[in-house]
Amino acid sequence: MTYVRVNYKWNYICLLVDLFNREIIGYSAGVHKNAELVFDAFATVHTDLNRIQMFHPDRGSEFNNQVIDEVLDVFHISRSLSLKGCSYGNAVAESTFKIFKSEFVLGRNFESLAKLKLELADYINWFNNFRIHSSFGYLSPKEFKASKL
Repeated sequence: MTYVRVNYKWNYICLLVDLFNREIIGYSAGVHKNAELVFDAFATVHTDLNRIQMFHPDRGSEFNNQVIDEVLDVFHISRSLSLKGCSYGNAVAESTFKIFKSEFVLGRNFESLAKLKLELADYINWFNNFRIHSSFGYLSPKEFKASKL
């Protein structure tokens, strides 16, 4: 989860990243940093949630609560929390957010939440389908995944 400026106020973005190919499989944006934002990100996942084996969030209360517990229970997803104070426990997500902030967020102030959501959807489409990653032999996340299936 990270924050962005919308009309000069903080708003939040939640990204769900697939560790296999670093594809952003779920996302949401909203005014509050809470479980609803995480739930909304899960609602955008286009793959069968029963195929997800592990959810590896940080230790924030927005990830560890009854709402998210119910989602994980329904789809039989295990949770693996990072060690307290250990940034390496969630290194792929941290790396993705570094890229995301430098390419999408840096220095921007979105005029409205609706505009942020529209541009976020475009960015994620580009990130997943067109942005190449050196760690995948200069393939996009979707190309890399297709090459392994």
